[in-house]
Amino acid sequence: MIDIEKANTTAVERMMEAHPILTGMGKAIDVIPGMKPNLLLHAGPPVTWERMAGPMKGAAYGALIFEGMAKDAAEAEALIQAGEVAFEPCHHHNAAGPMAGLISPSMMVYVVENTTHGNKAYSGLNEGRGKVLRMGAYSPEVIAKLTWMNEVLGPTVDAALKSVGGIDIRTMLAKALHMGDDGHNRLDAASQLYTTALAPHVARVAKNPSTAYEVIKFLGENALSILNPVMAAAKSMTAAGDNVEGSTIVTVMARNGTDFGIRVSGLGESWFTGPAGMVKALYFPGFSEKDANPDIGDSTITETAGFGGFAMASAPAIVTFIGGTAKDAVNTTLDMYEITYAEHKFFTIPYLDFRGTPTGVDIRKVVEKGILPRVNTGVAHREPGVGQVGAGVVTPPANIFEDALVAFAEKYGY
Repeated sequence: MIDIEKANTTAVERMMEAHPILTGMGKAIDVIPGMKPNLLLHAGPPVTWERMAGPMKGAAYGALIFEGMAKDAAEAEALIQAGEVAFEPCHHHNAAGPMAGLISPSMMVYVVENTTHGNKAYSGLNEGRGKVLRMGAYSPEVIAKLTWMNEVLGPTVDAALKSVGGIDIRTMLAKALHMGDDGHNRLDAASQLYTTALAPHVARVAKNPSTAYEVIKFLGENALSILNPVMAAAKSMTAAGDNVEGSTIVTVMARNGTDFGIRVSGLGESWFTGPAGMVKALYFPGFSEKDANPDIGDSTITETAGFGGFAMASAPAIVTFIGGTAKDAVNTTLDMYEITYAEHKFFTIPYLDFRGTPTGVDIRKVVEKGILPRVNTGVAHREPGVGQVGAGVVTPPANIFEDALVAFAEKYGY
């Protein structure tokens, strides 16, 4: 019979030993394996257009307008209904995207290489908070910002990354966890470290002082500048733990706004899905739960890799954005130790005497103890075109872990 403990040790060791380096940027069509001219990548498990959530549909409209394939939402809808556009999950292409997660062929994406195991992962540029494509907005100003990011920000950052020789995301993230970040919803410290590392090289490679100023200002004012590189780094970490025969460790947690899905190391490419839940959130003025879409995004790859909501004890200030108390942040991390397989070697929590973060969600422990992973996230409006309306905390549906455990027992004869 398969040795589950040995398999889990192997999977989690590979995840922790992964060393992601941000090496540069490129157009999705040029760097993402399997990308096609008519393909849009989205967050979460597979979903048909008919079942897609409002913010994901809005992001798809915006992506097609950005690509020049449609002039407006009506043309984009007609193109999709005619079968001219294909949709696949980011995770099927070693990528990860926050919220709707839309990556279109022409978009500039970060390239992260796990130098320990040689695998690569990808994520797009971050637009900041509010009315943005990833939240389902697609107005002219949203498209204008995307165009500037693609034509100015992306190429400049790519040149700066090559000038600096790449950025060690694991080391930067470990430092940020000691500076009040959780690595998911609070990335203030990491984004400043990132901007500081890039700024001299932006000044060196930018076409002119005005461009250098715009790029550094944009990166410095966006507290989520490094979210997308961090997500790609987390994807490269968890992918290193994929396909370990007999392992019960979760290597993907992702939501598409309709379904919450997981993948398990020892169960290959199978998805186990259930309904995406409503986020327990603080809402922006003028919005309430009736405006909110269910949970959406690939950013739970951070928790899957052993930080994010699992490291909330490092980031008590996060509660000012998602609700709750500093004690709640600590208790969340303590609860996550109950359902994970290891404590991270490189990510540690000062408040807990530098204990390693909870790493490697074990489906056996989730089912046995009845404790679900807890993640913090933004909230998008349920209708296309509006954008972000709040932020909060959410848990996956219990059935996905139960279904995965049943499938594991059937596969391995337990």
